[in-house]
Amino acid sequence: MNWIRKLFALGVAFSMASVPLPAQQTTNPPQATQQTSQATGQQPGTIVMRSGLVVVPVTVKDGSGELVSDLQESDFRILDDGVEQRISLFSADPVPISSVVLIDNALNSKNAEEVQKSLRAITAGMGPGDEIALYRFDQYSQQVCDFISDPDELMSQLSRIQLSGAYVAPAGDPMTGGPDPPGPAPGAPAVNIRRTTGVPEKSINDALYSAAELLRTRARDHRKIVYLISDGVDSKHSTYDFKDTVKLLISSETAVYGIGIGEAFFKRGINVVARFSHATGGDVFYPGGRGTLEALYSRIAEQARNQYTIGYAPPHDDRIVTYHSIEVRIRRPGLKLIARDGYYSAPRA
Repeated sequence: MNWIRKLFALGVAFSMASVPLPAQQTTNPPQATQQTSQATGQQPGTIVMRSGLVVVPVTVKDGSGELVSDLQESDFRILDDGVEQRISLFSADPVPISSVVLIDNALNSKNAEEVQKSLRAITAGMGPGDEIALYRFDQYSQQVCDFISDPDELMSQLSRIQLSGAYVAPAGDPMTGGPDPPGPAPGAPAVNIRRTTGVPEKSINDALYSAAELLRTRARDHRKIVYLISDGVDSKHSTYDFKDTVKLLISSETAVYGIGIGEAFFKRGINVVARFSHATGGDVFYPGGRGTLEALYSRIAEQARNQYTIGYAPPHDDRIVTYHSIEVRIRRPGLKLIARDGYYSAPRA
């Protein structure tokens, strides 16, 4: 927790807002070491700073996708609007996690069954000090339980979740091996079945907004994440749009870790699950079946827990809200990093 003590010693209190879609940077020798999100053509995600310190969590992976945990402060460079900054806060210490598991309750019946069977594996990723709340959503969000720190209690809650299975998936779904046959998911009450071959009535935006509102109340010495388990199919009938939802997620210091199944598998990189993950500095994964899905829960927890924490104090004296780009670079070649790519400063009084 050294970085937390340093953060409060500096008297930092910051909040955040947003623009969508940060890039994931890949460093390869020698020119690609200097590659930034601006070169990718994607719009940057942002953090809004109200005081002097910008804090950037950073995930680093090697070429095989494994986490790299032996980097030192001297391995990183950070630039603000293209100008290199002095790193004033650095930590590689693991931190506890506050997470919301957000489960799509409008999946096709076979995907719903596979997800439901996998859920108890979430407890395997819990560490000391972690806490997990459970939601399921379709058109509306339903909180299954508030934050739980006891793995046995969490296991009991996960065992009670019944997903409905709501619509027929297209042929070739990697989780099902083909189109969904008629009939309810095994064990699902008939009253929950809303079968249709069209777009299901559900709102991913509103569900994530609810998760962010809950996570903003949690302790600041925890990483805050959402496990978004969904096919990315959205009815578009949402109270909150993408921009509003990303704004709250980032202001509550929450990263989305997407688990894209079904339709999201076929639209890798362009589905809404991926968009939310990239916009908040999280990550996205695509399981090929139940075994892969179960393993992802622990993998996500490990990745979120073991991010590097980098902070710097830029020399801005903005009179109006101003966007500033962030570029994080790694001196060691051949590594991939994931981080937010910008922030908005607040006007100084």
